[in-house]
Amino acid sequence: MRLAFRIALRFLTSNKAQTLMIALGIAIGISVQIFIGSLIQGLQVSLVDATIGRSSHITVQAATRNALISDYQRIERHVAANFPEVTAISPTITQNGLLPVDDNFDRVLFRGFDIVKADRIYRFSDAILAGGSLPGQDEVLLGATLATNNGIVVGDIITLVSPERNTREVRVSGLFDLRVAAINESWAVGELALGRALFALGNDTVTAIEMQIEAPFEADVLSAAITKGLADNDLKTSNWKEANEQLLSGLTGQTTSSLIIQVFVVISVVLGIASVLAITVLQKSKQIGILKAMGITDATSSLIFLFQGFLLGVIGGLLGILLGIGLLWSFASFALNPDGTPVVPIFINPAFIALSGLIAVAASTAASIVPALNSKKLSPIEVIRNG
Repeated sequence: MRLAFRIALRFLTSNKAQTLMIALGIAIGISVQIFIGSLIQGLQVSLVDATIGRSSHITVQAATRNALISDYQRIERHVAANFPEVTAISPTITQNGLLPVDDNFDRVLFRGFDIVKADRIYRFSDAILAGGSLPGQDEVLLGATLATNNGIVVGDIITLVSPERNTREVRVSGLFDLRVAAINESWAVGELALGRALFALGNDTVTAIEMQIEAPFEADVLSAAITKGLADNDLKTSNWKEANEQLLSGLTGQTTSSLIIQVFVVISVVLGIASVLAITVLQKSKQIGILKAMGITDATSSLIFLFQGFLLGVIGGLLGILLGIGLLWSFASFALNPDGTPVVPIFINPAFIALSGLIAVAASTAASIVPALNSKKLSPIEVIRNG
């Protein structure tokens, strides 16, 4: 085997220009695979984060419409103890209300939270505009658009009105921008205690329990498991996938198209290497015949070309990884929005890049199988006789 490796290396170095061209061909194919795959993954991560990055992945609600959940802390403890996949859990009171300003009334959606827990899901602390802070007792955060439309600024005292005409004066502790128009136009965020007082709810009741999980695409499976684990006919669970079927369909289409492109890139690399190595068998047939006459076995002659394919794959794969990372860096540096952010955030997945390199080695080695078998059939007497 060592002899076959040394001969393969000698064949490759005897024609450096040809070897370099093959390696560059592999490198370009793999770099395209890395670039397209990383671009699609970055786009998907960006879309998913924009859609559900600051929202509930799984929500537990009462099975009866508009009913409340009592003893919610027991449910929290059960989920935390039995489902380690849940990374954040927050009870919430969600009710419609009114915001009187001068002679007008604007609709608001009051979201009452345990602010510390909710911040792990919605990341309010990162979305608060300058001069604001998280709400305390009898304070609220307002969506930036809602505040702007009504001329409200941080520090103002406003009145919230429930459908039952209960009122509560609260201080605006800050404004937030969650980059979702519907939220910025309607949300008023406060503590659970404020929600219970405003909407006359019991001390141990909430309208829902929201969760985020480690693997968002497993939300449907985990949601079903939580429903089964609660074993409570008065409760039901929903998940983000049920409400975002069009997004999931688009992501599936992107993944499929990316995979098809990558497969054809690999096929083109394999065919190119196979054709070049097949020609190499003819070019080196006299040398192979002489080597066989000197005692090299058919198996060893086959290994020569397998090693050539392997070495070409290693060289081309390494070059392809470097070129692919260079393409990603260039795209991230020059394809920018007016505010300086990348048009499409690039997602660097080391596992995917390493896999692409391994695919280059495997494809190149596989492409050398046919030339290796052809070399095995060469008869030393006929080759030497025919020159």
